[in-house]
Amino acid sequence: MDWVTPAELFRGTGVTSIMDGLLRKARKAAGVKEAWEREPQREHPGHWGPESLSAVLSGRRVLVTGASKGIGEQIAYHYARFGSQIVITARTESALKKVAEKCLQLGSPKVWYIPADMSDPEDPNRVLRFALDKLGGIDYLVLNHIGNTFFQMWNGDVEHIRVLMQANFLSYAQMASSGLPFLKQSNGSIIAVSSILAKIPSPFTIPYTATKSAVNGFFGSLQHELSMQKVNVSITLCTLGLIDTETALSKVKGVIDTMSAYPASGAALEIIKGGATRQKEIFYPWYWQLVCAIRDWFPGYRDSVIQSSYKYNP
Repeated sequence: MDWVTPAELFRGTGVTSIMDGLLRKARKAAGVKEAWEREPQREHPGHWGPESLSAVLSGRRVLVTGASKGIGEQIAYHYARFGSQIVITARTESALKKVAEKCLQLGSPKVWYIPADMSDPEDPNRVLRFALDKLGGIDYLVLNHIGNTFFQMWNGDVEHIRVLMQANFLSYAQMASSGLPFLKQSNGSIIAVSSILAKIPSPFTIPYTATKSAVNGFFGSLQHELSMQKVNVSITLCTLGLIDTETALSKVKGVIDTMSAYPASGAALEIIKGGATRQKEIFYPWYWQLVCAIRDWFPGYRDSVIQSSYKYNP
């Protein structure tokens, strides 16, 4: 295995300065040298190729939320390539129809779609009932949708957080709770898409960060309870960094220029691998797992680096 420096390891990722500083301090404090400069091993889901995934996912019954664009759209396409039966949902019916048509072209044997707004408390269970009716059960519940929010300094709008909590968190809890009896029957999996912001809060994202923190808390606790009850339903939490979706890039433009955005298709594939291999958590890009592992060693340095990454003039 080749040896690399922290700068080489994280070049172009947007966290080079964070990792350089933290790793220097870590090596000095722990007396560790070469080990920190070795490229970490990827998690074993990364070794799964198309044939392995097709063997696991072919014919499986999948519900994907937030599937009209971005990461959710790519998740649907990957499941289609692996031969899964799919129900997709999002707010925009015309976009869902196009995604469904492409899923059929890519190899999915059956695809259905249902427009829904997850900020409406009635819609999460309505979507789940539709999926169960069409699929005859469920093997993978992929919770990916988010509500609309702003990217700016906190303006005190608590009501916005309340509305966003329904879309980004409570609907996840609703669908997971209502779907659990059916997932128990199939020994199925819940895949909850979250964000690095739930682990490393940053400026300009208070409402969104609050909702994703709730997602992490709920599903992290539920993982423990299912294990204690010996329930064979897996939960995979997906911690994502900046992804090159149109929505994400439009929000951070002119505010964050130092962080690289990673492809939605790659994120979607890692999400699917994580669910198929029943991982408790996956990180995409992978280096965020390292950042999380050492984030609390030097909190003052960490916070100054985070804040200096944003363009803001009071």
